[in-house]
Amino acid sequence: MNAKRFTGASAGSQKYDLLTALAVAGLNGSPGFQTSMLRLVALVTARYNWARNELTVGQREMARLWSVDERTVKREIKRLTSAEVLLQLRPGVRGRVAAYRLNIAEIHRLSAPVWERVGPDFSERMAQQSVTPAAKPEEKVVHVRFGQGDTPAPEGQGGRWGSALSRLEKLEPSLYRNWFAGLSCAGCERDVLRLKAPSAFVAQYIQTHHMRLLMGVAQAEYPGLRRIEIEG
Repeated sequence: MNAKRFTGASAGSQKYDLLTALAVAGLNGSPGFQTSMLRLVALVTARYNWARNELTVGQREMARLWSVDERTVKREIKRLTSAEVLLQLRPGVRGRVAAYRLNIAEIHRLSAPVWERVGPDFSERMAQQSVTPAAKPEEKVVHVRFGQGDTPAPEGQGGRWGSALSRLEKLEPSLYRNWFAGLSCAGCERDVLRLKAPSAFVAQYIQTHHMRLLMGVAQAEYPGLRRIEIEG
């Protein structure tokens, strides 16, 4: 499932359906899972940026909202990201607040067994949303294949760069297929990550249009990273 944007005439009902799915999945889970889902529903309702499709809230603010200490917030966020209900867009580094995105596909998977408990109309809507995700305007680009056949697997897929690629694939499947899948890691020295792109065009396009996303994901795997250089 592609990263979903809640826009248009039906956006309001889709948001309510997603919150309902989170709540009902939580109510049918263990006591710990119930608490996690309640906290997530409160956080999403109060602070989720639907236009940007991201959650950017400091741990102190979360602690105040949930009436817990910051240590509990850290544990809860770790649980939610480990379960992939939340995907990290950018880590909190150098005084910057971390950013997260709801993993719609995983929320649908977790809640699907209990959709019918809400009602057949709800179940039908959720099923339709699962198979017909909204297209993103910014993804209306020409898909370019470089060379013959499928995009080759990048070199050095293991380790930290492999983890970064996995994050990108989960966050933005279409962008990953079109632009990021062909990137390989040429090395990381000090605070500079060097990447190799299939062509100069791909390198320039990523630097112009997708560097913010790439940097945020890379910083989660390479602490202290300050710059990414892409060679075509």
